Amino acid sequence: MNKAIKDYLSKQSSAGTLAFFRLAFGLMMCLSLLRFVSYGWVDKFYIKPLFHFTYYGFEWVRPIGIYTYLIFFIAFIAALGIALGYKYRFSALIFFMSFTYIELMDKTTYLNHYYFISVISFVLIFLPASAFFSIDAYRNAQKRFEYIPRWTTDVLKLLLGIVYFYAGLAKINSDWLFNAMPLKIWLPTNSNLPFLGDLLNESWVHYAFSWSGMIYDLSIPFLLLYKRTRWFAFVLVVIFHLITKILFPIGVFPYIMIVSSLVFFESSFHLKILRRITKALNFNIAMFQNSKVLVENLNSFSQIKRVILGLFLVFQLVFPFRYLAYPGELFWTEEGFRFSWRVMLMEKAGYTEFKVVDARTKQEILVINHQFLSAFQEKQMAFQPDFILEYAHFLHNYYKKAGVNNPEVYVASYVALNGRLSKTYINPSINLAKEYESFQHKSWILPFNDTIKGF
Repeated sequence: MNKAIKDYLSKQSSAGTLAFFRLAFGLMMCLSLLRFVSYGWVDKFYIKPLFHFTYYGFEWVRPIGIYTYLIFFIAFIAALGIALGYKYRFSALIFFMSFTYIELMDKTTYLNHYYFISVISFVLIFLPASAFFSIDAYRNAQKRFEYIPRWTTDVLKLLLGIVYFYAGLAKINSDWLFNAMPLKIWLPTNSNLPFLGDLLNESWVHYAFSWSGMIYDLSIPFLLLYKRTRWFAFVLVVIFHLITKILFPIGVFPYIMIVSSLVFFESSFHLKILRRITKALNFNIAMFQNSKVLVENLNSFSQIKRVILGLFLVFQLVFPFRYLAYPGELFWTEEGFRFSWRVMLMEKAGYTEFKVVDARTKQEILVINHQFLSAFQEKQMAFQPDFILEYAHFLHNYYKKAGVNNPEVYVASYVALNGRLSKTYINPSINLAKEYESFQHKSWILPFNDTIKGF
């Protein structure tokens, strides 16, 4: 086994594939950041709100007022540096840090594709993506290579495979497959679309979308890996993500997945695209070529790099299953739900009302949430327990400063999940000001009293 691993690690492949991915990823990130700023979302999500929901352990990561635009600017410049291969490793490191900071500023904006971008950008720091077709390679022949270790591109394929396969596993649940939930709720809202509109009201279409989505996610990594089915798989990728883009407001994620899936193609395909780019820009791709092979020295840095990436991949394989350590229904408690590639699996809505009680006088104050939260924040807070807890502590601190004696915070919370009737969500007799965030189970979440079978 040890020999097989050594043999695999010594295999080489064209540097064109990784160069193409670097260029495509960097340009997509530039466009995504420009889109975010142009839509006014920096102001809407990060500057205007009085309160921001933070991630446990990252409470110190917060917007910095008008200077939040500077973080986006830094991320944009770093993404451009990645695309051009200019001071590549530094650019990749800065992009990872700045983009991840943006992602962590407010939990309300969590999306799987933001996490995916952070994951990919972290891995890119350690890959020789500037060895070919880059400013770094052009300026320094010592850093110019036509061939690089094969594993440096395979690691990207593995990460994409994890995203798809785990998303497919998550769809093997009774709500998705046997009740067509939540697609039965979502699809009819698009009934005004031309051609497809009327069909989206049909029950059989809801089930067809559910089952085909599960089969697609589970099979697409393997279809992309196999040369004979690769083009067919890519056509499926394009169709699937374009339909998803039309039906659901999920931003640029479909385009990111479409372009990223091209990493599975042969290096000749990527080199052909790079040659067309050089022809359009009127310079010769030969200036980046020298037939050199990048052979990694087994020095301490190389060993550390492999260990870090190896541990990171193990983490990506194991972390999504952390929900097994918690009791109760995952969709209800959401303990272990995020960062596990569970994409669009539930329609959850809630109504949450807070009551602050003066511990000495017992005077009650009914909180008006929109005085502190944006409409989007209030909507997300209403059905996510860690949001509810953090907001309760904010209210405790706010009213304590306002002169209330040791404020107690109670909540009347009702949540509906995947078409079920609304149920009481949080124990109304628990003073949430005395509860604290941790990795332990939140016992103050009331039982689901139903069963969703599956992963």
